[in-house]
Amino acid sequence: MDEINLKQLTLAVRTIAEEKNLPEEVVLSVIEQAIAAAWRRDNGERDQEVRAELNVNSGTADVFVAREVVEIVGSDAVEISLEDAKKVKKDAVVGDIMEEKYEVKSFGRVAAQTAKQVVLQRLREAEREVVLAEYEDKIGTVVNGTVQRVEPRVVRVELGKAVGIIPQSEQIQGEFYSIGSRIKVFIKDIERDNRGPQLILSRGNEAFVEYLFRQEVPEIETGAVEIKAIAREAGRRTKLAVASTVPGVDPVGTFVGGHGTRVQAVMNEIGDQEKIDIITFDEEPVQFIKNALSPAEVAKVEIDEEAKRAKVFVAEDQQSIAIGRAGQNVRLASRLTGYELDIETAVPEKTEPKPKKNIEDDLFSAIEESAE
Repeated sequence: MDEINLKQLTLAVRTIAEEKNLPEEVVLSVIEQAIAAAWRRDNGERDQEVRAELNVNSGTADVFVAREVVEIVGSDAVEISLEDAKKVKKDAVVGDIMEEKYEVKSFGRVAAQTAKQVVLQRLREAEREVVLAEYEDKIGTVVNGTVQRVEPRVVRVELGKAVGIIPQSEQIQGEFYSIGSRIKVFIKDIERDNRGPQLILSRGNEAFVEYLFRQEVPEIETGAVEIKAIAREAGRRTKLAVASTVPGVDPVGTFVGGHGTRVQAVMNEIGDQEKIDIITFDEEPVQFIKNALSPAEVAKVEIDEEAKRAKVFVAEDQQSIAIGRAGQNVRLASRLTGYELDIETAVPEKTEPKPKKNIEDDLFSAIEESAE
């Protein structure tokens, strides 16, 4: 392919559009970008503003090079002097953009290769854009997918037409993904970078757990109960603060389900290694903090509202439960309540042990008395 045959190219537009399921104008614009890139390669300079127009009817192409009108030319490639501009257009003023037209006859071999690369790369991007546009309105939902490839940092999941990735940060820690297995994934976002658009999926975020509970707890839809806050460390533990809007409805019981069936259904999806604590939300921060630290029993809470911190006093035997394994319980409770929590041991009141001793004393004296 030493030279690009423009006639063939124009015929190819329709074929490519049909094959790739892309609008013709998208394919045309891709080919025009390629012609501009190839022309620049053969005749122009790197930073030139070049655009091409392909005439589908005649099979010819024109290239337009844009230059800005300036007083003093610094670079011929992108600027034209006012004097020269006026020769072309009498009323030209500084700041105008002048376009010069060149007819495209043919390209050298290197330029033709450049054009081919541009066409292939841009078509791939355009295809992905069209596919991903269908997923734009699915962001924030959970869909079924099939594990396609497992790489060190990402898992590739096929979702019908598109392929998405679960980055390491969005995976459930310790979860094993086997190729070909069906999994549920949360569509988190579409990221657009230099390599084209990418569908970002998650199984490790809070919203995934929330979505699963929505499937299991119909009372959320009716508005009888609601999820107020979620804090999650995927694969380890999730804390869910729930509330009821209907008097007499127990929010925690509603989420747990009879014999724990609802919680079990969610755990079947995310794995049994992740513990789920469901606690009652409370408008009163002190009570909310006490609930959030469950299963630890809290003696007292002192809140510093300005610093959004709270000192939490617990008995010595409750301290390790409150802090949790590697600080997890207190960390999740902090995220759930929005307060930085400091766990301190409460010093038991000094007067407590005394009555015990007195009873014993009384007992002894009673025995002694009866012995006399």
